Amino acid sequence: MTKDPTLTGEDPDVAAAELALGLLEGEERAVALRRVLAEPGFAQQVERWRLHLAQLFDVWPEVDAPSGVMERVDLALDGPATPPPVTLLRTGRLWPGLAAASSLIAASLLMIVLIRPAPPVPVAVPPKQQPVAAAPARMLVASIDPSAAGKPVTAVYDPVTGGLRLTESTLADANRSAELWVIAADGIPHSLGLLRTSGGTNFTLAGDKRARLAVGATLAISLEPVGGSPTGLPTGPVVATGALSQV
Repeated sequence: MTKDPTLTGEDPDVAAAELALGLLEGEERAVALRRVLAEPGFAQQVERWRLHLAQLFDVWPEVDAPSGVMERVDLALDGPATPPPVTLLRTGRLWPGLAAASSLIAASLLMIVLIRPAPPVPVAVPPKQQPVAAAPARMLVASIDPSAAGKPVTAVYDPVTGGLRLTESTLADANRSAELWVIAADGIPHSLGLLRTSGGTNFTLAGDKRARLAVGATLAISLEPVGGSPTGLPTGPVVATGALSQV
């Protein structure tokens, strides 16, 4: 079993990083996936690399607003300056009469302002929020490719119903059963059931099995005694693997 390099101080397993980056192909990828099934420490390293690399997608550079934007906004809000009013001539006999009339008008307006009740303060009514429709859950698919000769098994998972459909599997003979496993973030294989040898296989998953079927989780097929693994973990060879992705 591979030791955890974060505890022993050893160099990290390069194969874990290469598997997380998708650099392995063919037999090298099959060997690494078999290690994921058999070595929890190696599976944890792969998951840590995936989480570390996923954080890089959140790093985006900030973009400053163009210069002069705030000045243009302030100018648009304030508007053009109002020209000063034209001053009336205060000479001649017309000015005293206009001054007296202006005083009477100002006094009348002051009385109206004092005795008129203050207008009610308008209460802002919050806009009615429209319900936001939830985005439909996207289907997950995986091509479970055999490590040797044989036809791949295609898996389609519907997160809404929990239905998992697989095409026909010809990986097992009459003396053995093909058992399907999922390896999620915990790095531990969990059985999903036995595959039929003809006509495809349908599962309806519930509970924690649904939570384990997510993007990046590995589906694997092992050959077990007739009726399935007696231990709850793979006992026979892992003959096919594939990772779940969205469509």
